[in-house]
Amino acid sequence: MKTFIKNFIADESGASAAEYALIIAIVGVGVGAAALALGANVEAAIGNAANEVDKCNNAAGPAPGQYTVAGANKC
Repeated sequence: MKTFIKNFIADESGASAAEYALIIAIVGVGVGAAALALGANVEAAIGNAANEVDKCNNAAGPAPGQYTVAGANKC
């Protein structure tokens, strides 16, 4: 792996190391901006999903020996 990295850095054909660093920085800024923009929406969606799971976990099921119609319970 070290040899690959040394050869990659020493290779002067194509883009230079500075150009690669610039590309990586731009992609990093884009990922960070997307995380900030979508963070609240993702947090809300996960919270809603957790609430629905909690509702099902806390819901009373049928009495022992009783059966329910398939699809009647949304949990």
